[in-house]
Amino acid sequence: MNLKNLKLRHYINYIVIGLMTLVLSIITFTGGRFDNSMLFLLEKVAISIILAVSLSLVVGFLGELSLGHAGFMCVGAYLGGKVASLLVPYLGNGVLALVIALVVGCAAAAFCGVIIGIPALRLRGDYLAIVTLAFGEIVKSLFQNSSDESFGGSLGLETPRFDKSYLFIIAFVLVLLTLAIVQNLIRSKHGRAITAIRDNEIAARASGINVTKYKLLAFILSAAFAGIAGVLYSYSNYTVQSMKFGYNYSIEILVMVVLGGMGSINGSIIAAALITYLNTKLATILTGDLAVLQNLLYALILIVIIIYNNAPALKGFRDKYNIGVLAEKIIKQHRDPAHVKDDKAKWDVVPTKISMDEILSVDMNPQDNAPQKKQKGDK
Repeated sequence: MNLKNLKLRHYINYIVIGLMTLVLSIITFTGGRFDNSMLFLLEKVAISIILAVSLSLVVGFLGELSLGHAGFMCVGAYLGGKVASLLVPYLGNGVLALVIALVVGCAAAAFCGVIIGIPALRLRGDYLAIVTLAFGEIVKSLFQNSSDESFGGSLGLETPRFDKSYLFIIAFVLVLLTLAIVQNLIRSKHGRAITAIRDNEIAARASGINVTKYKLLAFILSAAFAGIAGVLYSYSNYTVQSMKFGYNYSIEILVMVVLGGMGSINGSIIAAALITYLNTKLATILTGDLAVLQNLLYALILIVIIIYNNAPALKGFRDKYNIGVLAEKIIKQHRDPAHVKDDKAKWDVVPTKISMDEILSVDMNPQDNAPQKKQKGDK
């Protein structure tokens, strides 16, 4: 039973996201239509989940601080968007052009992960954070100062917009692919090596683990999925502007990982969806003069959530009323024999040859059944 519960816990995110994608796909393909704001929100949520889960691989499981995730996303958005804009006149704005753009954006971001990762991952802590931050700012500046004919310069790169009714379906399929690769990696021997490096790098190195190899593996894989998210972003918008991929956006992705819990993929998914929803709704509600309050309210909400998740005084309340405890109570209630009704295997309904009301007795007196000892003089 414990094994079954373990498997369910491992695959619950697949089940939830897969069922949601299936239901929304059925509604779309049967003629149902969502409004544009809802479709755009779904696209942004899917992109944020990919970014949060991929960054969690480096920050949560490897234990290294990276502040250049938006830079890898920028590489994927620009190069993937450029390839898409070149292919659409010949292949049409369909799935084939999108797949090719995804491959190019993923490969380009992974290559940048190799170039930056080899020297950078020899650093630790704040030094690695500074290097990755510098990489993100350099990438942003390069695309911002490019020529208009190459990547659009300061005005941005014009990219093809995929059909709004179907892009979110492709985005959530890529979310499932991201979860499959990252979670299977973490549960493999390679993932155990990565977490061992996080727990104690010296002990991991002494145990024979190739620290540089596994650090580079996690860094490249994280960068590759950031490139995929960048390509989805380019297809979700008509224009890709480098200012979007600045320092603040890297911090926002990092907040998703920290808020969801370090090393928790399910927590990163929930935090990414929550933060994206808050940002979108606050930008929609607070317009005009109230727009200045958006960042203030957003910061206050994040502070309240982080205090709730980490305050020692609220530990008892969290342990008593969290979702896992409530779900366990419901499961135990269903398993309680007192709640089982119409059990065909109950003793009073099973036909037997002997009435269960009869009392069967067996004389177990050892003195009567024991063999008599021979008396002296008996032959």
